[in-house]
Amino acid sequence: MRVAAIQMVSAIAREANLARAHDLLARAAAEGAELAVLPEYFCMMGARDTDKLALRETAGAGTVQGFLADAAREFGLWIVGGTLPIESTDADHVFNSSLAFSPEGKCVARYDKIHLFFFDNGRERFDERRVIAPGAEPVLFELPSRDGHAWRIGLSVCYDLRFPELYRALSRQGADLLLVPSAFTHTTGATHWEVLLRARAIENLAWVVAPAQGGTHENGRRTWGQSLIVDPWGTVVAQQASEEGVVLFDIDTAQVERARTQLPALSHRIL
Repeated sequence: MRVAAIQMVSAIAREANLARAHDLLARAAAEGAELAVLPEYFCMMGARDTDKLALRETAGAGTVQGFLADAAREFGLWIVGGTLPIESTDADHVFNSSLAFSPEGKCVARYDKIHLFFFDNGRERFDERRVIAPGAEPVLFELPSRDGHAWRIGLSVCYDLRFPELYRALSRQGADLLLVPSAFTHTTGATHWEVLLRARAIENLAWVVAPAQGGTHENGRRTWGQSLIVDPWGTVVAQQASEEGVVLFDIDTAQVERARTQLPALSHRIL
């Protein structure tokens, strides 16, 4: 199955971001992708954290959800919309939600980011808890690919990457492909991004697809980029350093099966 990790440098205006995402999805489809994954905050990188509140959508209806459904139908793609703000029960918070759409335009899965980013090194400070409500449950969906394999795809977002127990829970449910749409800061990404992604692939003997924000944004934030795809043995097989683009690779289930047969670590779990 050919997968596409889409890298963006999202701006403040939602409509401009959706236009860029449309062009990048079109490129992925033209290159034969079956699954295209957009990065975290693909639809907006606000001037302030609270900008997310103004663009919140009701689950099942809204501008961004309509865009994802229409694009999936237009291009005949499975699309995972990195994240968008979905309303919570609290007026001061939203869920940071990753939504998966089938080529028929149906939303087949929704994952609300569980782990909320906090970082303060004295120069940069981020605290997602100010406006984001945490999710509670791991989520997978099944994708029957053209080659006949039914992929079990585990959803996660950015800061989740630092919590291996989430990915272990997904692998216990049969995940053979893990998605990590992200907006890693340049500071943390430079040291931790690739090593964490490779570790999650190695630990779970699964493919990892990680689309990212990658550049200097209109709001002044600088994100790390380095969107990449990792095979079940932990090898980076495709990558883009910075700026927008489409990272493509043909993944196959045989590599998962071979890795899990040669090194059946998942069956050796004790704790």
